Amino acid sequence: MIKLIILAFLFFSTVALLPSGKWDLNDKFLRKELGKIEETELSEWKEMTIPESSMVEGKFFRAGQGDHKKFLYAGRVQTCRQGGCSAPSEAFPSVNSEFFDYFILFDNNGAVRLVKIYNYEATHGQEVTNKGWLKQFQKYDGDETLIVGKNIDAISGATISVYALTNDVREKTIILKKMTAEEN
Repeated sequence: MIKLIILAFLFFSTVALLPSGKWDLNDKFLRKELGKIEETELSEWKEMTIPESSMVEGKFFRAGQGDHKKFLYAGRVQTCRQGGCSAPSEAFPSVNSEFFDYFILFDNNGAVRLVKIYNYEATHGQEVTNKGWLKQFQKYDGDETLIVGKNIDAISGATISVYALTNDVREKTIILKKMTAEEN
C-alpha cells in the first residue's frame, strides 16, 4: 500500500512539473531560455493573433517596431516513443507520442535567427537538441523547401524527431510570413 502511494505521488508530481502546453512567456522553461539569449525584455513580447485557418497549437509573439522588430514562435513537436508510434506508455497510457517544446526566434523579415529546444520529453533522439545541428535552420525564410538528407542533415537514431522538427520549422516560418504579409 505504501509503495502504491509513493508511486502515485511520484507520477502526479512528475506530471505537475511538465510544461502546461500554453506556451506563454510565463512558462518558466521558456522564460529561462529566452533570458539566456535574447536582449529584449520579456515584457516587450506581445502575442500575435493566428488566423483560424492555421491549425497551430503554439503561439507567435512580436517585439519591437519597424526594422527593429522580431518574432518568436513557441510550441511543441510530437514524436514517437521508443518502440514505435503506437507503442504504449507505462507512465502516460493515454498519450500515444512523446514531445519536445521549442522556440524559433525570427528576425524582422521573418527569417530564422535561432531554433532552441528547451524541454525534451522523449526517450530517444536527443541529438536534435545539438546547437550545431540546429544552426542549419538559421536564415531559413520559407522560400525554399527544407529536405532532410539534402539541405538538412539526417541523424541516425533521431529520424522521427529530425523530420518532425524540420516540418514544423518550415510550417511555422511560412505561417509567420503569411501573417506579416497580411499586416502590410
